Amino acid sequence: MILLNDFARQWEIVEARVLDAVKRVGLSGRYILGPEVDEFEKALAEFSGVQHAVGVGNGMDALEIGLRCLDARPGDKVLTTPLSAFATTLAILRAGARPIFVDVDERGGIDLDQCERLLRQDSSIRFLLPVHLYGISLDLEKLARLRDEFGLFVVEDCAQAIGATDGGTSAGSVGQVAATSFYPTKNLGALGDGGALLTNDASLAEKAKVLRNYGQTGHYVHSEPGLNSRLDELHAAMLRDAFLPFVKEWTERRRTIAHTYLARIRNPAVQLLPVKAGSGAVWHLFPILVAEGLRENLQQHLSSLEILSAIHYPRIIPEQEALKRSPGFEMAEQPLKASRFSRCELSLPVHPFLSESEVERVIDACNTWQPRA
Repeated sequence: MILLNDFARQWEIVEARVLDAVKRVGLSGRYILGPEVDEFEKALAEFSGVQHAVGVGNGMDALEIGLRCLDARPGDKVLTTPLSAFATTLAILRAGARPIFVDVDERGGIDLDQCERLLRQDSSIRFLLPVHLYGISLDLEKLARLRDEFGLFVVEDCAQAIGATDGGTSAGSVGQVAATSFYPTKNLGALGDGGALLTNDASLAEKAKVLRNYGQTGHYVHSEPGLNSRLDELHAAMLRDAFLPFVKEWTERRRTIAHTYLARIRNPAVQLLPVKAGSGAVWHLFPILVAEGLRENLQQHLSSLEILSAIHYPRIIPEQEALKRSPGFEMAEQPLKASRFSRCELSLPVHPFLSESEVERVIDACNTWQPRA
């Protein structure tokens, strides 16, 4: 069976490093917010091309903390995407703000042109929370222009895009803050949950450290109503020693597989996403768009050939029942492209441990598929 993520193959590579890290932390007697977190934060910041990284409990908390560091207030409007994991929107709601959903572009990322139109129409919009979906960076030059022209506070969701670039600029370096996730399936994943906030602003990093730890500025001194969202020593040690050293190598393998798919998958019922010139996508996922009404047919065909696939995401966020019970949200325009992605998107295996023969099997399965009405 060709899996979407092959953790057994990954374990063969990282096992010794993970166990060494576990032993070191165990012997240290320090398990929360100690030297392992400090050292991992330094390594992550360097890898990400920013000055500061703050380890937190998960990627959603990193987004919420980022918004709160930028003083998001109840009722503040936040432009964001309807096509993402629900955690993106939930972070906005938990910060007390109001999501304003913008449609996506042809690659599934938030439509920055539509964002610009909305910003010109409504000067009260102060925040933008874009997602670099599938590991494909947005147009960072355009994002930076919107930030500067409209004085926006930008929180980049890089949960799927660690190491991604656009025109040589790193995803996560344009916004005042960015957030990433170490959920196991991510390109830099842990053996459990974890996340980090990234920033070039030392004062925002310090505020994030306060918020992640009950809002404490000193022992039993609480200056703000914070969270309990601390990256533990064990995961910090494993991430730094066992996973981070391989991310560049694993990313290059993902890129090789994705470029092979792009060059060789040819089926009139399968649409490949366009690749922007200068894109340094890291291909957390490899999404295709299947002709209307045929996605389940292709998924069954792949399964019959022992190839797993997945849907990201089968329902746009404004259609989620939990959001309907929230204090409020707005749809800027009808999310026609986002809705098409939810109906037609299918993710193919693209993890870095695929063999050449497995890549060939995926390509052959897509090209030989004959849709049944």
